[in-house]
Amino acid sequence: MNRADLVFTGGPIHTGDAARTRATALAVTGERITAVGHDEVRESIGPGTEVVDLRGRLLVAGFQDAHVHAVYGGVEMASCDLTGTVTVADYLARIAEYAAAHPEKEWITGGGWSMESFDGGLPTRQLLDSVVPDRPVLLSNRDHHGAWANTRALELAGLTRDTPDPADGRIEREPDGTPSGVLQEGAIGLVGRHAPDPTAADRKAGLLSAQAMLHSLGITAWQDALLGEFGGNPDPSDTYLEAAQDGTLTARVVGALWWDRERGAEQIPELVARRATYTHGRFRASSIKIMQDGIAENFTAALTAPYLDGCGCATGNSGLSFVDPVALREHVTALDALDFQVHFHALGDRAVREALDAIEAAVAANGRRGNRHHLAHLQVVHPDDLARFAALGAIANIQPLWAAHEPQMDELTIPFLGPERAGWQYPFGGLQRTGATLAAGSDWPVSSPVPIDGIHVAVNRREPGAGPDVPVFLPEQRLDLAAALAAYTAGTAHLNRLDDTGVLRAGNLADLVVLDRDPFAAPAEEIADTRVLRTYVGGRAVHVAE
Repeated sequence: MNRADLVFTGGPIHTGDAARTRATALAVTGERITAVGHDEVRESIGPGTEVVDLRGRLLVAGFQDAHVHAVYGGVEMASCDLTGTVTVADYLARIAEYAAAHPEKEWITGGGWSMESFDGGLPTRQLLDSVVPDRPVLLSNRDHHGAWANTRALELAGLTRDTPDPADGRIEREPDGTPSGVLQEGAIGLVGRHAPDPTAADRKAGLLSAQAMLHSLGITAWQDALLGEFGGNPDPSDTYLEAAQDGTLTARVVGALWWDRERGAEQIPELVARRATYTHGRFRASSIKIMQDGIAENFTAALTAPYLDGCGCATGNSGLSFVDPVALREHVTALDALDFQVHFHALGDRAVREALDAIEAAVAANGRRGNRHHLAHLQVVHPDDLARFAALGAIANIQPLWAAHEPQMDELTIPFLGPERAGWQYPFGGLQRTGATLAAGSDWPVSSPVPIDGIHVAVNRREPGAGPDVPVFLPEQRLDLAAALAAYTAGTAHLNRLDDTGVLRAGNLADLVVLDRDPFAAPAEEIADTRVLRTYVGGRAVHVAE
C-alpha cells in the first residue's frame, strides 16, 4: 500500500456510503481519499504521514450549503449588524453606537432585525430618526425581503405619498400615504440604489471573512444564491472570480446568476457570456437564480388561495408571482436546453407549483438533461405536489432551521395561513417519503449558517435550546439524523455537481470535518451541542480549533 499524506484513525467515521456506512480509519494522499476501512488502512502510514487520532470523535464528509449569500453576509458582518438580539431598545442602542463609531460614513447600512420585534412586523422611520436624524439609514431585516429606512433616506430617494409601489414590491405607508419607513421586496431598491456600494476591497474582505467563518462551521462548499445586482447590493461575481484566480477561494463554490425579473429571454445570451467569464478553478457560475415569489411574513409568498386577515377571513391577496408563470415555463425550457441549472426561490405553494410546472415543461421539450434544477425554501407545499419532485428530478433545497415554532412563525405566519395550510409547511418527511432528493442550506445572512443547528431542527423540529413546553412543529415531517446529515453532505454535493464529494469513499476529494463527538450515540435533543474541531478541503486543513 502506498504511503498516505494524512490518516485518520480511532474512528468512528460516518462515510455516508450505503455500502459501508461506518469505518474507523481513512487515508488521504494529495487531495483525495485513498482508503477507507479499519486496521488495514494503518499500513499506509509512513514516516511523513500526518496521523490524526479521532479518539472516538466522529469524522464526516464536509458540510455543503445549498443556498447562502456569502459575500453579502461577510460585508454585513462588518456593517451595522443587528443579529443576535430582538428588542427594539437593543436595536436602537446598536444603531446609535455604530453611527457614533463611524462618523465618516455617509450612510448607515447593515441589517439583521427581526419582524416579530415590532407590532405587525413593521418598525417606523421615527424610531430610526430618534437615534440617527441627520444621516440616511437603511437596514435590511433578517430575511432581506424588507428594509427599514429613516426619514432622511426616504427624502434622499425622493419617496413621498405620491410615489407608486413598484410592480414587485410595496412601500408601507402611514394613514395619509406617507412612507412609514419599511420597504418590501422590490421597493428596497428605490432607496438602496442611492446608498454607496461596498468597494471591491470591502467585498473581497467580506468574502474572506465569510469563508473563514463558514469553514469554522465545517462548510467546505456552497452555492451562492444571488450573483447580480439586487436591492441596492452590488454584484459579487467579480469578487468570487478574483478569489478563484488568486487562490484565496479555498471553498468549492457554485454561483447562481440573477434572473432580472423585469426583463425576459433577451437576457439569456448575457447569462451565457457571464457563465463563461466567471467560471474559474473552484468557482463555477453555472446556475440561474429565479425568485418566483416573496415571503409569507409580508404576504408576498405566492399562495394558491388568499391569505387570511387578523380575524381569520380571506383577504384579496394571494401573494406575488414575480415572473409570469407562462413566461417562466418558456424561460426555464430555454435555460435547460443550454445546460443551466435553475435555482428557484419558491416559498408559497403557488410558486412551488409554478416552478415544478416550468421544470415539467423543460423535461417535455428537452428530455432529461440532468441539470439538477432545485427549489429553495419550500415553506408551503401543496400535498398534491409532493410526489412531483421525484417524478421530475427536482431537488428539494431545504432550510431546516425555519421549521420550528418561534415568534415569526407563530405570530406572523400561522394565523394568516390558517390551520390547513399551516400544516403543509416545510414537509421534509413527506418529500423524503415520496423519493425526492433533499439538499440543505441556511440562506445566511437571513438565518444562522450553522449546519449542526439546521440538522438539529430537521431531526427535532424544535430550535436548539427550546424548552420542553415548546411543541414539536409538525412531528410527522421530522427526518432521522442520517437523512438530515445526508442533505447537508451528499444531497448538496449532488445539487452542486460535486459528485466526488459528499461521501467518504476511495477516489473522492478529501473534504472532511472532525466533530467533537458522535451525535449518533447521543439523544437527538443533544445534536446542537456538537461542535466542529477541524475542517479539511482537498486534504488541507482550513480550520483547526483544537
